[in-house]
Amino acid sequence: MGRAEAARNVRRAAWIGAALFLCLLAAPVAAKSRLQPPADFQPTMDDVPPGVDHGNADDDLPEQFQRRAVFYRSQHPVGTIIIETAERHLYLIESETRALRYGIGVGREGFTRAGLLPISRKVEWPDWKPPPDLIERQPYLPRFMAGGPGNPLGARAMILGNTDYRIHGTNAPETIGQALAYGCFRLVNDDVIDLYDRVAVGTRVILRQN
Repeated sequence: MGRAEAARNVRRAAWIGAALFLCLLAAPVAAKSRLQPPADFQPTMDDVPPGVDHGNADDDLPEQFQRRAVFYRSQHPVGTIIIETAERHLYLIESETRALRYGIGVGREGFTRAGLLPISRKVEWPDWKPPPDLIERQPYLPRFMAGGPGNPLGARAMILGNTDYRIHGTNAPETIGQALAYGCFRLVNDDVIDLYDRVAVGTRVILRQN
């Protein structure tokens, strides 16, 4: 092999290596988890005290957060849930171009994961146990609250994978469209009951941060 041909082979190998490196950088990550929320996360309103039922329906929500069928292009299977965290919407895929859209509120924990999780468990009128870090910030909170209209988890909860992430109801419709200091993904009770009745354990839930 001559020097010219050897040099060409070296350059070719370098180009191939560079291309592979760029492909790896561009490849989507199936599921990623961040240990900390974004540094710029700022709640848009204060947490609502538990124990008070502020209402169940989405009738008084801003129009963009009311439940409705919308045009939504997707290649995901029918029945898939897509949560657009920054957009404050949850989509239930009904066809390649149609989805049922729900308005959601998000909490700090809702910004700590992106990827794919299945619904692993469904609970009606779930009990609520404030986590230690929340009790540390708000020591007046009850250590346990049975399921009911004033419960912060609302009428239904759908647990995501082997995690503490949940799609759940709320005792405060005014939190829909907002980011709060604590919690995951909340819907008004009428909407979370509607969603709960449409999906099964094993449903794929795709979490998107952008």
